[in-house]
Amino acid sequence: MYEIVIIGAGTAGLTAAVYGCRAGRRVLLLEENIYGGQIVNAAEVENYPGIPQISGFEFAENLYRQATELGAEFRYEKVHKIEVQGKEKTVVTNRQKYTAKAVILATGAKNRHLGIAREEELIGKGVSYCAACDGAFYRGRDVAVVGGGNTALEDAQFLAGICRSVYLIHRRKHFRGEDRLLQKLRKKENVHLVLDSEVVGLEGEERLAFVAVRRTDTKEEQILPVAGLFIAIGQIPDNHAFSSLVNLDENGYIQALEDCRTSAEGIFAAGDCRTKEVRQLATAAADGAVAALAACRAEDDV
Repeated sequence: MYEIVIIGAGTAGLTAAVYGCRAGRRVLLLEENIYGGQIVNAAEVENYPGIPQISGFEFAENLYRQATELGAEFRYEKVHKIEVQGKEKTVVTNRQKYTAKAVILATGAKNRHLGIAREEELIGKGVSYCAACDGAFYRGRDVAVVGGGNTALEDAQFLAGICRSVYLIHRRKHFRGEDRLLQKLRKKENVHLVLDSEVVGLEGEERLAFVAVRRTDTKEEQILPVAGLFIAIGQIPDNHAFSSLVNLDENGYIQALEDCRTSAEGIFAAGDCRTKEVRQLATAAADGAVAALAACRAEDDV
């Protein structure tokens, strides 16, 4: 019997573990892939309060160490479902079952794909969703980034430092990302903005060699000779395993307000997997703290 089971070990889940352990609860963290979540892919983090600059990997490593040293148990297991009997929850994984008084869903989100021909085929052969992970393979070569948010701008900034040229492709004229990041890019001679355009084709035999881009207004197409395409067009939640238990919105996010409570008693949602206006590192950490303290109060009421 655990007092709190946390599903997902990203920033929200790890922060929840810290707060749960500090409250004296027995906490179990379950993670399918790697702890830290999406932030481990960030070469630099510069927007977390109190830490002017840190790598995403180091941030995740510090948070993981803090949680486990406080007593959080950690296991790599995939959660298939949650069974509810009264106020008791049973978390069913690919290995075993765990009983909990409260559950925190912190499953985050996964990278959104373009959905065009040959995209899946060329993953790892020129197509990537993580510039920090794969950028070094394209040192001194021409690459492209597609997207208009902070991640796309940060990826282009990172790649501009190691690649010969970087094409930043965005389907609109204006970017959603921070103007500060955009102004940095505009000063780099090897960064080329391809606006009002979208990627419509991927060409190359065994590896990516060209990207076909079409203007959204004139429908005119051009071919960009690039060795790598880094896709940064947002994320989508992965909450299907809990769709019969908690309410989801039309986009698949768990419906939970600022108190992180879901429609199911004793089950909370924290981080990018829930409905929210702002999805940033700081808000993920805030969610983790709120959800853990709410779970402690719920557990006390059982």
